[in-house]
Amino acid sequence: MAASWDGSYDPGSQSDDSHHFERLHIEPLYDAFVCPLTKQVMRDPVTLENGQTFEREAIEKWFKECRESGRKLVCPLTLKDLKSTDLNPSIALRNTIEEWTTRNEAAQLDMARRSLNMSSSENDVLLSLKFIQHICQKSRSNKHAVRNADLIPMIVDMLKSSSRKVRCRALETLLVVVEEDEDNKAILAEGDTVRTIVKFLSHEQSKEREEAVSLLYELSKSEAVCEKIGSINGAILILVGMTSSKSENVLTVEKADKTLENLEKFENNVRQMAENGRLQPLLTQILEGTPETKQSMAAYLGELVLNNDVKVYVARTVGESLINLMRSGNMQSREAALKALNQISSYEASSKVLIEAGILPPLVKDLFTVGANQLPMRLKEVSATILSNVVNSGFDVESIPIGPDHQTLVSEDNVHNLLHLISNTGPPIECKLLQVLVGLTNSQTTALNVVAAIKSSGATISLVQFIEVPQQDLRMACIKLLQNLSPYMGQELADALRGTVGQLSSLIRVISENTGISEEQAAAAGLLAELPERDLGLTRQMLDEGAFQFIISRVVKIRQGETRGTRFVTPFLEGLVRVLARVTFVLSAEPDAVALCREYNLAALFIELLQANGLDNVQMVSASALENLSQESKNLTRLPELPPPGVCASIFPCFSKQAVITGLCRVHQGTCSLKESFCLLEGQAVHKLVALLDHTNAKVVEAALAALSTLLDDGVAIEQGVFVLCEAEAIKPILDVLLEKQTENLSRRAVWVVERLLRTEDIAYEVSGDQNVSTALVDAFHNADYRTRQIAERALKHVDKIPNFSGIFPNM
Repeated sequence: MAASWDGSYDPGSQSDDSHHFERLHIEPLYDAFVCPLTKQVMRDPVTLENGQTFEREAIEKWFKECRESGRKLVCPLTLKDLKSTDLNPSIALRNTIEEWTTRNEAAQLDMARRSLNMSSSENDVLLSLKFIQHICQKSRSNKHAVRNADLIPMIVDMLKSSSRKVRCRALETLLVVVEEDEDNKAILAEGDTVRTIVKFLSHEQSKEREEAVSLLYELSKSEAVCEKIGSINGAILILVGMTSSKSENVLTVEKADKTLENLEKFENNVRQMAENGRLQPLLTQILEGTPETKQSMAAYLGELVLNNDVKVYVARTVGESLINLMRSGNMQSREAALKALNQISSYEASSKVLIEAGILPPLVKDLFTVGANQLPMRLKEVSATILSNVVNSGFDVESIPIGPDHQTLVSEDNVHNLLHLISNTGPPIECKLLQVLVGLTNSQTTALNVVAAIKSSGATISLVQFIEVPQQDLRMACIKLLQNLSPYMGQELADALRGTVGQLSSLIRVISENTGISEEQAAAAGLLAELPERDLGLTRQMLDEGAFQFIISRVVKIRQGETRGTRFVTPFLEGLVRVLARVTFVLSAEPDAVALCREYNLAALFIELLQANGLDNVQMVSASALENLSQESKNLTRLPELPPPGVCASIFPCFSKQAVITGLCRVHQGTCSLKESFCLLEGQAVHKLVALLDHTNAKVVEAALAALSTLLDDGVAIEQGVFVLCEAEAIKPILDVLLEKQTENLSRRAVWVVERLLRTEDIAYEVSGDQNVSTALVDAFHNADYRTRQIAERALKHVDKIPNFSGIFPNM
C-alpha cells in the first residue's frame, strides 16, 4: 500500500489534497486525458475548431480573459487565431476518462480498505481516511461506492484507535461520507456508533469534541437519527451543557445549539431538554403545539423540578396559555394545566405573575363549582394548593375581582364558601384552604374581612377543633390561622379554647414537644401569646394543666444554648416569654400564680431575659412582667413585728424608745427577697432596667420605665425609691426620655415619673435650672390628656414654674 502512495505526502497536513490524490493512479495516465491548461485529468473535455481538446471550464476562462483584455481569440496551445469560440463536447473521451477514473478509484478504495485496520501504521490510516474524504467530495456516486464497499463500519472502527489524530480524522471522514446522504446516515446510525460519537462530546481534547458535534449536527438532519441521538443516555444533557459553556469554541456552541434545534422534532427529546435546563422548546410547544401536544407538554412541565428564577420565566412565558388550558372543557387538559400551574406557583414572584395573568377567577370557580362540570376531589386539592400559593405571595388579592358585582376573594360570600369547603372536604383540601385563609389574614385589611365572615358564620368553634387533628400539616395551618386571627378576635378564641375540651391541652402539647423547634411550635406559642393576657379563666386553666412549667423549661433550655440553630428560635422564644408573662397579670387574684412565681423564681428569669440583646420583644415583655411582679411586692413584703412596750413605757410614754430593726427593704419597709416578694431592689434589677432606657425601641423604653416607676408608686417609700434611682444614675436617662417625646404613652409615663422625682427638694432644685425640662413639662401641661396635665402642673409647682396657691391659701 505504502509503495503506491506519493511518499512526500504528509498525512497530518490540513491542506487541500486534491492535487495530490489526482496524481495517484493504478493504471497508466494517458496524455490525452490531461488538460493542457490545468495539467489535470479532464472531467468535461471539449474540442475547438482546430481539434485541440481542453477542460471546458479552463478554456471558457481563457476566452473570457481574451475578451476582457482586448486580445485576439487564439488557441492557448498553438497561439493561432480562432474564428469561432464554439466548443464541441468530446463525449467519447469523457466516457473513456470516466471509465479510467472509476477503475482507478475502485482500486484505490480497495487499497484504502486494506489499510483501515488497527495493525496498519498511523500514516497509512490517516492517508486512507483522507483519500476517502477526497473521493466523496468529488461526487455523490463515490459516497455510494464507499457505502457499497462496506467502508463505513471500518471508518467507525477507527474511532477506537489509540491515536488522537486517527480518531479526529475518522470523525472528520464520517462527516464527509454522510453529508447530504440519507442512506449513509442510516448505516452510521446502526448499532452503537452514535453512542460512540456522543462519548467524544465529553473528551478533554477540544478538537475531538468539535468534530463530534459537527458530525452529530449533520446526523441530526435525519429524523430517524434524531430519535436515536435523543435515546442515548446523557447525549442531550451534554449538548445542553455545551450551549451554555463559556469555554467552548463559538462554532462548537453554535453546532451544539443547531443539533438541539433539530432534535426538537421529537417530544421525548423536548422533555429531556426541559429536564436538563433547556425549557424553551417545551414552552414553545405549549404556546404553538396542537391541543394534544399542549396537554402532553403541560403535564410534563408539572413533573419538572424548577428553580425559582425559572418559575418566574415560565410564568411570564406560558402562564396565560396554561390558564386558558385550565379553562378548557377537556378534563385531561385541565388536569395537566393545574399540575403545571401548581409547580410554577410555588414561588412568590411567579405567583404574582400568574395573578396578573388572570388565574384567580377560574381557580376560584373550579373550587366552588358543583355539578356536572365540577373537578374531581383530587384536582380540587391541586386547585386549593395553587390558590394557597398565590394568596400567600403577598399580592393584594383584594384588588382582583373574581365574580359578579365586583366580588373579591375576601367578600363575605366567598369567605363563607371557603369555610363551608373546609368543613365538608378531606384533610388534604382542608389544609390547603386553611392556608388560603392564613394568606388572607396576613394583611390587616383583608384580615378584617375574614374575621367578619368567620363571626357572621359562627365558624370559630369548628376552626378551633382542627387543633386536635393528628395530621401535622393540617394542625399547623389551623394554628397559624388562629394566630393571625387572635389580634382581632382574641377573646372569642380564648372563650373557645376554654369552653372546648382538649384544644388548649393540644396547644400546650405542641409547645412542649422536645424535638427541636418547629414552625408549628412557634405558631402555637404565638397564638397563646396573643390571647387576652388578663383572661383569668384561661390563665387558671393553664395553671391547672401545668403549662407554665413546660414553658419555663423550654425558655431556660433556649437561654442556656441547649436548643439552637433553627430559624424559628426567635419567634418561639418571644411567644413563650409572652405566654409566661400572663401569670404576672393575675397575681392579686390567683394565689397559685404567686406560688408558681416563687417556686420557679420567675422574677430572676425575667431579669436575666432583660439582657437578651437583639430580642426587643423579649426585653419589653420581661420588663412588663417585672412591673407586674414589682407592683405586688408591697403586698408580699413581710412587715416587721415590733415588740410590745414595757410597763413603764406604757405608763410613762416619755420613757419609751423606738425599736430599731435592721435589714429591712428601703422601698417596701419590710423583709424582702427577689424570690418571695419579687423585690427589684433585692434582685439587683434596677441597673439593668436603667440600661434599657437608652434602647432604640420606644416600647422597650416604656416597659423599662414602667417597671422602674413601681419604686415610686403609692404604698412604697417614695423618697427612698428616689434615692435608689439616684444611686443607679437613673435621673438623667429618665429626664432624657421626657425630652425625647418618642411616643405619647412614653411621654405620659415620663411626666408621671419626673413629678415623683421632683418631690425631692434637691432634685427639684437641680432640675429648676434646666430650661429643656421645664419646656417639656409646660408642653405636657398644655397639650397632654387631662390627667397628665394635672401631673405636669404639680411637677411645674415643684420647680416653682407655677405658683403654689395652696401655700398662700391654706384652706383651699
